[in-house]
Amino acid sequence: MRLSKPQDSSTYLAIKTVQGGRTVYTTRVPLADLSTILPVPDPNNVDKDNRKVDRLHAKHFGEYLDSKQDWVAPALLARDSGGCLFEKVDEHGAVGYLTVPWAIGGISSLRTIDGQHRVLGVSIEKQRITDAIAGVDREAARKVSAEKHAKLQVEREKLIDQMNRLKSEFVGLDIYVEPDPIKAQQMFVDVADNAKGISSAVRARFDSYKVANRTLSDVIDHPLLKGRVDAEQDRMTMKNPHLMGAKHVADITRSVMAGVGGRISKRAEQTLTDGEVIEQVKDFLDVMSNAFAALAAITDEDPEVERRAGELTMSQELRRSSLLGSVGMLRVLGGVFHELRTGDNPVDLGDITEFFKRLDSHMAAPITETSIWRTSSAGVDFEQNASAPIMRTQNLVHLVGIIAGWYKRAPAAL
Repeated sequence: MRLSKPQDSSTYLAIKTVQGGRTVYTTRVPLADLSTILPVPDPNNVDKDNRKVDRLHAKHFGEYLDSKQDWVAPALLARDSGGCLFEKVDEHGAVGYLTVPWAIGGISSLRTIDGQHRVLGVSIEKQRITDAIAGVDREAARKVSAEKHAKLQVEREKLIDQMNRLKSEFVGLDIYVEPDPIKAQQMFVDVADNAKGISSAVRARFDSYKVANRTLSDVIDHPLLKGRVDAEQDRMTMKNPHLMGAKHVADITRSVMAGVGGRISKRAEQTLTDGEVIEQVKDFLDVMSNAFAALAAITDEDPEVERRAGELTMSQELRRSSLLGSVGMLRVLGGVFHELRTGDNPVDLGDITEFFKRLDSHMAAPITETSIWRTSSAGVDFEQNASAPIMRTQNLVHLVGIIAGWYKRAPAAL
């Protein structure tokens, strides 16, 4: 009587509604159940009804669940070909028990419309925890000191807690009943077509996990940027009246704090205070405003008055006539600032300002063949008649090294 019977399905409380003429079951399932009731996508084999999955992207979702106790994720969308059973519990038939067949053995009636990476990410995370527990158990089975054994027990309990979180925390799942596979493919296309992706500019404004994003609102209060940062767009075209986008401010912040090719490490994210970052980036913006005449002129103007005039703003003129209108060049100069300010003997801000002033006369764009950017070793980092450096990371890093070297060994052209 106590032996369990064979089981191949799970039952959840659900709401039954209609959308687009189809029956839709809305429920919430434990994270750990996703890889049981939905097919786990294979990165090496593309599902004919869906797009290819990126294993690394999926793995990052699992890591996100592990590292963020306050994680958030939208509901997954799935298609049922007719295998789910709904048993109503109220007289109206809207609420009931939904029995969902398992995907084990490929017999599931469910197919994922939206959420493949979340399914794979949870599956990877479950396997990671399972493997880690097995590793701890193998280590504990060896002859180890009492202190080591105690540490292993703490580690094991931590892993068990991680697995229990996957079992006790839920995510939404909307199941559309659609037996026609052709119409199911169209559902996937419709979902993709109607989804509006988040731009990098918007991500930079709201992603508070990164210090470069978290400090954004304070940094853009600097007179050079105030009123001149586009909160929505990632690309600065000639028609855009702003100086740069929110994403670009975050990129410049990273250049100032970690170098043009660097990233603010997880450890630095935890140790750096917002105040430190804001102070250093504003120091850089002060230097730029004092060293370059075009940026000084922009700082003195009211951006609202510029836009009301109906003519090209100073930011648009800067993109047309100066390398300083290029976000790439601003990132490079941020990287130079980083190089000169870090180390055992950081260069004084006033000295950096004077050095940058010597570069001011070389900022005209498009550059000419007689420009220092073409006649020096920096020539590999600029194309002919360019208004910005080549944006490959290796070129930006190389250019930072060249300019930082000029501080000590200024060429005659400077």
